[in-house]
Parts: sequence; C-alpha cells; structure tokens
Amino acid sequence: MEGGLPRSVPVELAVPRIGLRTSLAEVGLTPSGSIDVPEAAPGVPAVWYRNLASPGEAGPAVIVGHVDTARDGPAVFYRLGELRPGDTITVRRADGAAPRFVVRAVVRYPKDAFPSAVVYGATAGPELRLITCGGSFDRARGSYRDNVVVFAALAP
Repeated sequence: MEGGLPRSVPVELAVPRIGLRTSLAEVGLTPSGSIDVPEAAPGVPAVWYRNLASPGEAGPAVIVGHVDTARDGPAVFYRLGELRPGDTITVRRADGAAPRFVVRAVVRYPKDAFPSAVVYGATAGPELRLITCGGSFDRARGSYRDNVVVFAALAP
C-alpha cells in the first residue's frame, strides 16, 4: 500500500482511544469556498471532504466533525483533542478496505491563522486529517477561536 489504495468512499471511522465509532457522510465546498461542515445536531456523524483523497489513497484525506453544540452538548469529535502520537485510527471504506492510520501529532491552530497548505497540501503518501473546533469559545461570534487538527499517516 506504499503508493496508496484506489479511490473509495469512506463509510465509517473508528478511534479506539476515545471510544469513537461513527458513520461518515461526505461534503464539498460552500459557496464561499470553505469546506462544508455537518449540521450541528445530536447524532450527526463526521463528514469526509470529497475534493481531496479518500482515506488510504495517496494524499491527505480530511474528515471534519463538531466538538459540541450549546444546545445539545458533546458532539462526534468531542474527545478528539485527547488523541496522542501513536494512537490508531481506522477508516472502513465502501470497497471493503479498512486502512489504519497512526497519529503523528495533534495541533491546535487559531482559526484566523489556520495553515491551509499544511493541513490540505500534498503529502508523500496516504495521510489523514481529523478536524474539529477547540480552544476557548468566543461568545460574541458564537464559535470557538481555534481548530484542533489530528495528523495521522498510514500504518506500515
């Protein structure tokens, strides 16, 4: 799998360290050009950004989920910031493959200084990015000030 798997839609994400198992929906871009996000409601799964690689395919695959909502409390990626280097993530795909990824880093970036090229840019092989909100909550704007990004590479 050195060069990666062929393209296939991801259908489930499992992160044992934080007890997470979620189905996956897919999203594209909003009219303003940013990645669309899932609805902020109870039970909403994480979403795969279909305009980049699929998990296991060469390049960065991106999966996004909410951390919480004011009305409903914890959401699908509530515990994402607890991941540590060495933790594993498995993504089941529609073709039956289930590539496993190993966390390399968990980084928090201010939303106003989000490093798009680092997160979404080309990679030498199959990689995975999990993204949610984090940091302190800005009540005036109604959103978190930061994003938490998990960087993971395909397990050997």
